Amino acid sequence: MEFWILSVFVAGYLCITLEQRTGINKTAVALLTGVVVWVIYMLHATDKAAVNGQLIEHLGDTSSTLFFLMGAMTIIELIDAHNGFELITDHITQNKKRVLVWIVGLMTFFFSSVLDNLTTTIVMVSLLRKLIDNVKDRMMFTGVVVIAANAGGAWTPIGDVTTTMLWIGGQISASNIMLKLFLPSLVSLLVPLLFISRAMHGYIERAPEGTGRRVQSLNKRQQVAVLCLGLLILIMVPVFKTYTHLPPFMGMLFGVGVLWVVTEIMQRANRYESEEANPYSLVHALHHIDMSSILFFLGILTAVAALEVSGILATASDWLMAHVGSQDIIILIIGLVSSVVDNVPLVAATQGMYSLSLFPMDNCIWELLAYAAGTGGSILIIGSAAGVAAMGMEKINFMDYAKRVTPWALLGYFAGAFVYFVQNELLTLI
Repeated sequence: MEFWILSVFVAGYLCITLEQRTGINKTAVALLTGVVVWVIYMLHATDKAAVNGQLIEHLGDTSSTLFFLMGAMTIIELIDAHNGFELITDHITQNKKRVLVWIVGLMTFFFSSVLDNLTTTIVMVSLLRKLIDNVKDRMMFTGVVVIAANAGGAWTPIGDVTTTMLWIGGQISASNIMLKLFLPSLVSLLVPLLFISRAMHGYIERAPEGTGRRVQSLNKRQQVAVLCLGLLILIMVPVFKTYTHLPPFMGMLFGVGVLWVVTEIMQRANRYESEEANPYSLVHALHHIDMSSILFFLGILTAVAALEVSGILATASDWLMAHVGSQDIIILIIGLVSSVVDNVPLVAATQGMYSLSLFPMDNCIWELLAYAAGTGGSILIIGSAAGVAAMGMEKINFMDYAKRVTPWALLGYFAGAFVYFVQNELLTLI
């Protein structure tokens, strides 16, 4: 049984990795893989009712992550529909490349910590199209955006889907992960920025005025209100969890409800045939969220759950400990692998490999995993959702990124890890 489950999972994973060559959407493959591995597990089980119970239990954990992501995507889409991000990007007037790359990198880093790395990348690449006309210059800036988005997403519970998974799964707490990973994540950005900026000279060629701007009939007060309220809701989700002790997705759903009511009141003077026709309504935003990604996570997390209940992950954990020994090295290797393999199933598999009874909340293994899985994806352009999005938007060549960005991203990855270990040693001495 274990052989067939693992074979189906590996085959599905290869198809996901080779999506561009096969032409088959990775979401379809993930859903098929998730169902088939559970069918195999059920057919070999003697207690069918127990297997159904295991599936429902894991589906509950998975659903909490998916509802959280759906809520976050809806809020971001609504802010974007109201051109809220334009209020920030319109104030960037710097033309010197060496200075602008620092502005873009640091802005992306902090945006990603509040939003998420995928959304931040989309917003910042759209901004770069408006700022920079030269395609080659924009490629390097886009590489910085990918590194900064992944680094910024690693140190907050809402900045990266893998960190969110660890937070919802009870492996990390919001306050601790922000305290422990802020400096390592920042260093993983600053080191590449230092080397990339030194190679930049001269001034950028600005894109023609109005590039990328939406036609809109909003007043400034509405833009400011939606931007501020949306960001406040995202920031307050960890606070909601801390004080109510309810799962994070409840805080996110509460925020969606609040923003829905506010935007309904703001738009009640406008006349549209339906809510779907109103480009500023939350119903319209719901039609534009990336449901394909939601279903992809569902398929992958369901498949990984089958690996856990069948005992495959426990066996893998024992093998790694026997042949590698150091858990820190194992986690760093996982981070490097995440530059090639999607980090969502990697983190989900690691969650199944190490139990909370042996490694409780805020154990070093979970902190390092959040850092490694988040920042390791920047090493290659295909290693993260942010990188794949940037690759598609800017048609970035894999080898161009590998030659011009990968060495600095790799250096930043190890520099941040080194800072994390030093920081931990210093904290134990205090």
